[in-house]
Amino acid sequence: MDFTYNGSVCSDLELIKHFLDEIMNKLNRIIDNGDTIFDVKLILNELVINGVFHGNECQDTKCVNISLLVKDGRIIIEVEDEGTGINYDFTTYNPLDLKCSGRGLVLVKGLTDELIVNQNRITAIKKI
Repeated sequence: MDFTYNGSVCSDLELIKHFLDEIMNKLNRIIDNGDTIFDVKLILNELVINGVFHGNECQDTKCVNISLLVKDGRIIIEVEDEGTGINYDFTTYNPLDLKCSGRGLVLVKGLTDELIVNQNRITAIKKI
């Protein structure tokens, strides 16, 4: 079944939890694999929270936009914030440094089949 979703949420943690729960309720109706649902929830949480904290700097007047497409056995998740963007090098992250910065993107990269970082827009593609 094909599914498309577009929405946005302001950078307010209380609003984000409810917003992401609504998206996951919709996805639960079309994706019946529990492991995939868990991965998608983690991907969405990490990308939206990164957008709020690092992109929008927790300014509740700025929003995070989400676009989802479920089609042809894969889910494409695009998350865009209102920040200036990043140029992230995954090879520089060392988990032994015990830094939180960068951990979310490394986690998302491990859960997806393809991850594209383009300034303030991140696209995560996962086979389902």
